[in-house]
Amino acid sequence: MKKFYENFCKVETAICGIGFILLVILVFGSAILRFFRMSMAWNIDLAMLLLAWSSFLGADIAWRKGQLIGIDLVTRYFPKKIQKLVMIAVYAVILSVTVIICIYGIRLSWTERLRTFQSLPIPYSLVNLSLVVATFSMSISTVVKIKNCVVHFNKVDEGGEK
Repeated sequence: MKKFYENFCKVETAICGIGFILLVILVFGSAILRFFRMSMAWNIDLAMLLLAWSSFLGADIAWRKGQLIGIDLVTRYFPKKIQKLVMIAVYAVILSVTVIICIYGIRLSWTERLRTFQSLPIPYSLVNLSLVVATFSMSISTVVKIKNCVVHFNKVDEGGEK
C-alpha cells in the first residue's frame, strides 16, 4: 500500500508539473499570437482547465510536503505532547473539511456535466473534477499525517523532551 501511495504521489507531481508547463506555454503563446492580431479562443479555456488542475494538485503536493503556511505562535511554547494533540485535532478538522469539499465537489461536477466550455467541446465539469481529485488526495495525505503523528506520539524529539 505504501508503494502504491508513493507512485500515486509521483504521478500527481508529474501531472501537476506537465500541466503547469503547458499552462505557461499556452498563455505565452496566446500573448504572442495576440500581438500579431491572431486570436485562438480555445487557449483561454484550456489554460483555465490547466490552471485548475495544476493549482489544486499543487496544493496537495505542498500540503503533503509541509510547505503550506502554518502558524505556531502559541503552540510552540506548549509541551510536546500537547503540541501533538493540537496537531492531531487540526488534522482532524482539515480531514473533515476536505471530505466535505470532495462530496460537494462530486455533486457539483455531476450537475455541471452538461455544460461545456465556450470554445471546446469538453464538459466544464472537468474543472470541478480537479477539486474533487485534489481534495480526495489531500484527505489521503491528511490521514497519512494523522497516522504518522499517532505512531510517533511517544517518541523522543531531538530536544530530548518527551
